[in-house]
Amino acid sequence: MQRDLAQHWGLDPKVTFLNHGSFGACPIPVLEAQERLRRTMEAQPVLFLHRQGEELLDRARHELAAFLGADSEGLVSVANATTGVNTVLRSFPLSPGDELLVTDHEYNACRNALNETAARTGAVVTVAPLPFPVDGPDTVRETILACVTPRTRLALLDHITSSTALVLPMESIVRSLQARGVAVLVDGAHAPGMIPLNIDELGAEFYTGNCHKWLCAPKGAAFLWVRADRRPGMRPIVISHGANSPRTDRSRFRLEFDWTGTSDPTPFLCVPEAIRFIGGLRPGGWPAHMAANRALALRAGEILRRALSVPACCPEAMIGSMVTLPLREAPPDSLDPVLLVDRLQLRLFERFRIEVPIVLWPTWTRRWVRISAQAYNREGQYEELGQALQSLLDAEAGPR
Repeated sequence: MQRDLAQHWGLDPKVTFLNHGSFGACPIPVLEAQERLRRTMEAQPVLFLHRQGEELLDRARHELAAFLGADSEGLVSVANATTGVNTVLRSFPLSPGDELLVTDHEYNACRNALNETAARTGAVVTVAPLPFPVDGPDTVRETILACVTPRTRLALLDHITSSTALVLPMESIVRSLQARGVAVLVDGAHAPGMIPLNIDELGAEFYTGNCHKWLCAPKGAAFLWVRADRRPGMRPIVISHGANSPRTDRSRFRLEFDWTGTSDPTPFLCVPEAIRFIGGLRPGGWPAHMAANRALALRAGEILRRALSVPACCPEAMIGSMVTLPLREAPPDSLDPVLLVDRLQLRLFERFRIEVPIVLWPTWTRRWVRISAQAYNREGQYEELGQALQSLLDAEAGPR
């Protein structure tokens, strides 16, 4: 079954690709749909972008909103989740001394955006140190809440952490933070298509996520969702024609976000095609697809723990379609100074043609492997990874 599904992707068959989480991989039929849209756009750019563009975006937005369980009026297209995070941070009102809460598992790019916001506004960044390995969701929630003070204004939290692949108990965290007067910006970069979502019910003030990862849309497809009471104060990073448009048929929020200048809208326009295609891969649709990916991830974790003689880092309840496992500490010269990745990752690719991230976190010597499970993967690939890792780690350690 897995081999049959792999035919829908154009991945290099000579490479064992276990890194769907970083940039995703778009199926061939979705890319073909994008190419058709691009040809239509280039045949008559004015018609496509100016006269029809708004209607096309509306259709894609409504279908994505339905998939996400989100009010479509609050959903806008952005290039990626990092752009969504930056957009909220640029608009969120802050005063000197206000506190911005984040965990030490937050994605580096978005942590940098938070640091810049603090420097620009005089706010202070408070970091909640989440344990990893972790014993369960309650520990995560309690650790975050312990860092809240009367000055905490906004929490930036990964729904699924990038380096450690933890699915955080976002529903209970959001409720608990809001009860203390703290607004929540959820960085859901990995969540859409990996876990079931109902953004309206979640209730966070802001939610941003990628569609190019687990939804398998083309690169450059992502969204930002803003709760109704927060939309009047939200501005796009790029101010364009919508700022002084005389139109009254659409909200100022929509007028500003839906056109920020000429760009290629086809990645976002293909999101409905990606939803339909992936949802049609298995009987049972998207629920069956997500369950199958998660089951493969859990099995892959078992395979690697046995091969490497390492423990699990979290309970199964905190695992989606990615698993992070510990490796031996990295030697002092392990970091490639140009690519800023562990040379172990490069050797895995060069010698074994295995593409998988070796994560150095929270320091350059703490080393982890993060595996992804997508429909094109199969169990045997994780066995190959375990053998390759053991071989390279033994060689790195030298004779005993």
